[in-house]
Amino acid sequence: MSRLAPSSAPDLLAGLVDEACDRRIEEDFAQRWGGPVAGVDEVGRGPLAGPVVTAAVILTDAPLPDGLTDSKQLRPSVRVEMFEAICRDHIVAVASASAARIDAMNILAANLWAMGRAVRSLAEQPVGVLVDGRDVPAGLMAAGYRGMAIVRGDARVAAIAAASVVAKVMRDRMMELHAAEFPGYGFETNVGYGSAKHLRALTELGPTPIHRRSFRPVRDCIEARAGCRQP
Repeated sequence: MSRLAPSSAPDLLAGLVDEACDRRIEEDFAQRWGGPVAGVDEVGRGPLAGPVVTAAVILTDAPLPDGLTDSKQLRPSVRVEMFEAICRDHIVAVASASAARIDAMNILAANLWAMGRAVRSLAEQPVGVLVDGRDVPAGLMAAGYRGMAIVRGDARVAAIAAASVVAKVMRDRMMELHAAEFPGYGFETNVGYGSAKHLRALTELGPTPIHRRSFRPVRDCIEARAGCRQP
């Protein structure tokens, strides 16, 4: 399989409309590329704590949940219902990059690494991927997958929207477990983002093993606490 140049398929994207997920997009790419196409998205690039979670979804002939769109636009209860339907009826894989990996690689590289893992973990391998945002994992392209990055793809392309729902629900559940493991930071509600409660706990309790030490508020806290311990 050869790499598809980004400029060779803009005609397939011309009709995309925000908040109107279009299943025809992956069907058009599947026809052009000659095989199944996976939608790929991530959740958790911005938080101060916890992993970045990615999902890859290949849609089957099964129906899609009504109202499928970017997971951030859905009520939590609706997201969970969609998550269960997507995992039941379609081909799904999830991968994550830990805070330690994010610190070692940087958030973009760790995110793309996890996306590649999710795609390679699918029970059926796609010939190509449609990725939310501006970047297709270089490792997938080097391995022969075809790829297209689509800005706002999670609100415009059904397979990407499905991946966003899966990644969001999985990460929220992971952060609920971390909330029980590390009480006081409010992970059950802020899911690792820098809320007032989280920042206050970070100052008072210090960082946990799941905090991203390369992110400035956490790094500043570590440096301030180290300064306080100096004689």
